[in-house]
Amino acid sequence: MDRISIAGLLLHITVAGAVVRTRPTASSNVRLVNGDGPCSGRVEIYHRGQWGTVCDNDWNIYAAKVVCRQLHCGKALDIKVKAYFGEGSGVIWMSSVQCSGSEGSLAQCRHRKARTCSHDEDAGVICSGSVDVKLVHGNGRCSGRVEVKRDGQWGTICTKDTFCWDEGEADTVCKQLLCGEALSPKMNAYFGEGSGNIAMTDVICFYRETAISDCPESWRKTHCDHAHDVGVICSGAVRLVNGTDRCSGRVEVYYDGRWGTVCDDDWDMDDAQVVCKELGCGRALGAEHRAHYGEGSGDIWISDVKCSESVKVRLVNGTNRCSGRVEVYYNGQWGTVCSNDWDINDAEVVCRQLHCGKALDFKNQAFFGQGSGEIWMSGVNCSGDEDSVAYCHHIQAGSHSCSHDADAGVVCSGNAAST
Repeated sequence: MDRISIAGLLLHITVAGAVVRTRPTASSNVRLVNGDGPCSGRVEIYHRGQWGTVCDNDWNIYAAKVVCRQLHCGKALDIKVKAYFGEGSGVIWMSSVQCSGSEGSLAQCRHRKARTCSHDEDAGVICSGSVDVKLVHGNGRCSGRVEVKRDGQWGTICTKDTFCWDEGEADTVCKQLLCGEALSPKMNAYFGEGSGNIAMTDVICFYRETAISDCPESWRKTHCDHAHDVGVICSGAVRLVNGTDRCSGRVEVYYDGRWGTVCDDDWDMDDAQVVCKELGCGRALGAEHRAHYGEGSGDIWISDVKCSESVKVRLVNGTNRCSGRVEVYYNGQWGTVCSNDWDINDAEVVCRQLHCGKALDFKNQAFFGQGSGEIWMSGVNCSGDEDSVAYCHHIQAGSHSCSHDADAGVVCSGNAAST
């Protein structure tokens, strides 16, 4: 049975917890390499246990649109041919790709096996960039005002039209955040008015999207202000079933569109404590075994759970203990964090965890020198409110393609003197 950590939002590794081996998702089977960040580069596909490239025969903007959507990287800006991002190696998996532009993944497009292509014909893509999303001013990370980040700035989603913010749009946000299903879409600044930019107006989703950036904005955009900011209440990625109230019962987690249970192997009070905290249910009073609240049905998503609320983090090679390369301690050794998607919100969590004041800056591309050993985390996506980097979305070790020249760093405001 694969293992997973609830503290790491159930589908990812926590550096003090267990490793999850999840089913490959559509986005995990394609990547962009040698570009300026994760949203541009040579197109590579994971098939039969290895990464390979795509031949540029018939490569066009419709195929690029599918790749950008699959990677949650916004819109396709340009296509590249003739190994623009450098020649790949190994197998060339696809050639003569023909997409309509509406497919959910590149694998769904018509294509041929690459029989006569060489790597000097590797295809590439430039996307507009990913759109991050978070929920603020709610009860936990799975409810609140919806905010998205565009062009490096956070802003709200606004609409006056209930057609443009109903279950479809709200459900897309919840799925993107791994927060289960939408229980209730909210309008008219239910969670308070935002400030600054209004990033999106009159969004329309059709239930098939996996990220809010995949949803188009209505052509008849209305004038909108922060009094009409939207929000959502999601079911959350964990729930308790068959108890006497919402804070007791059989533990179930939401993954791959379905609710499933947790096996009681190694289940203890530490694990129960994390569940209670996630649900806003106070302190854990007991950790029940042997289907105490009745047997569930369907998938058993998690076994051998080993949760922890404390994670060792340090900063290395900076001017003091509050600046430097970010390193985390897992499985008996220190390792680094990849700077893919690394931003000021992630830095804020690290600084808070180290009692180092506010984040002044975040650094990428091994600004503080390259580390060694394992790269434990990649694709870190914090809202900025978490108490530990372990509670942020991230990709586990072994499921990313980072190298130490992309090690992440932080500069915090506090403790100028080493301690």
